[in-house]
Amino acid sequence: MAKSRKAGDPVLLADMSWPEVAQYLERDRRLIIPIGTCEQHGRHLPLGTDSLLAERLAHDLSAEFGVLVAPTVAYGVNVDTEQAYAGTASLRRKTLHRALNDLLAAWEGHGFDEFILITAHFHDPHLDAVTTVVTEHARARVVDLQSVRIGEFLDKQRGPEHAGEAETSVMMYLFPELVCDDEIHDYPLDPQQMRRYLRGRMPKPPPGCEGAIGHPSAASAEKGEKIYRHVLDKVRTRIFVEPDD
Repeated sequence: MAKSRKAGDPVLLADMSWPEVAQYLERDRRLIIPIGTCEQHGRHLPLGTDSLLAERLAHDLSAEFGVLVAPTVAYGVNVDTEQAYAGTASLRRKTLHRALNDLLAAWEGHGFDEFILITAHFHDPHLDAVTTVVTEHARARVVDLQSVRIGEFLDKQRGPEHAGEAETSVMMYLFPELVCDDEIHDYPLDPQQMRRYLRGRMPKPPPGCEGAIGHPSAASAEKGEKIYRHVLDKVRTRIFVEPDD
């Protein structure tokens, strides 16, 4: 007997039997794949922050458009600096790339012809692994949440930050129970240092850094709601609403 699902719930591959997936493929051949990390996000946010954000967006899009969501790939490519913090675990770029290629090949063999990969992690080798996936015939589209411009909603963040004003705000809105407000500490870096950090050229954390880089003290749930709804709308419009060129 098929399991009942409420209207508006996301459609999750992990909850379905293979005949249910086969039935889904008769009407839709798209698959959303959230890709996260197991990476420290300061004292105030969980290691699964990137996974939680990518997965939540995938589930909201699935609930709206009925597109199937694969289980989250919860490991990505982190900067070497992050290894100094307990619990952080990283894949090599080529490992993540090969793993994604293997997964997409398996699903393409079952009839999926469009993959929508969603990630919320902006380390260059991680993005390179995701954006260079290879398929035989299927279309692969990559959604990098960090690439959406959100400066209009921020007070102190002027560029990329890690567990800073933007990321902390969205977590406060979506997962307030996972944010430790009393552990929020600012640690701004100048633009040159931030570029070195993002490119993995800092072999160890800067002196006094507790993991978060930027201005998380400026975060709020109100900002987080505006940011998340803006990002969701941009992805919805670009991927699911606009006709192909």
